[in-house]
Amino acid sequence: MLIYLLAGCFVGFFAGLLGIGGGAVMVPILSLTFVARGFSSEHVIHMALATSMATILPGAFASARTHHKLGAVNWLVVRQMVPGILLGTASGTIFAYFSNTAFLKSFFVAFICFLAFQMAFGVKLASRFQRDRGLPGWLGMAVFGTVMGFVSALAGIGGAVLSILFLTWCNVRLHDAIGTAAAIGLPLAFIGTIGFVVTGLADPALPKWSVGYVYLPAFFGIALTSFFVAPYGARLAHRLPVDTLKKIFMLFLIALAIKMAISV
Repeated sequence: MLIYLLAGCFVGFFAGLLGIGGGAVMVPILSLTFVARGFSSEHVIHMALATSMATILPGAFASARTHHKLGAVNWLVVRQMVPGILLGTASGTIFAYFSNTAFLKSFFVAFICFLAFQMAFGVKLASRFQRDRGLPGWLGMAVFGTVMGFVSALAGIGGAVLSILFLTWCNVRLHDAIGTAAAIGLPLAFIGTIGFVVTGLADPALPKWSVGYVYLPAFFGIALTSFFVAPYGARLAHRLPVDTLKKIFMLFLIALAIKMAISV
């Protein structure tokens, strides 16, 4: 439980600061913790993805509320993406249910490599090649939301990484992209959690205190601290240059993903 509480502080802070939602950190931490607890190897990744998705909810809510107060959430973008997010995330959770551990682990590690590259070079590349690019219409936003929801369900994340990359590519100010990404994570995490709960109910061999694939002790421990810490990170995001922190965080993610790949 102490690990879950401390992880919630760490995830909540970076969820607010970078708009990441925390799933990129939570999946490796939960996977390693579940392995140490002796959970079945065929359940570890599915439970880590599901519990990570569930823990995004309170942190994303607290972060989005703070960014909203600071005027950094584009609610029109959120509304345009929601239909696609619901469709894509629901499809992704069903696909994850039928996927084996090796595929899900490989997909997550590959996504972490993409995340590291994006955090190091993504915004700079976007600013170099973009000119007068703006946000697409309703259809384009819905299509992007569908793709983002599907990928996010397979990686156990809130979709902030992809949405920040997309929004900055469309000339949205970085702080506004971070705030909007936090708000986008709410419907995505909600439908993803429901999907993992429903698909997990069909598995009778899950550990005690599990609701579907969501492991409740981990959820409550992480949610408790992340909810209160996320607003502090969100406020700092509007005061600090985040490039240096992104690079440090990128290196940490790579090391964590490699450790997970070896251990799980």
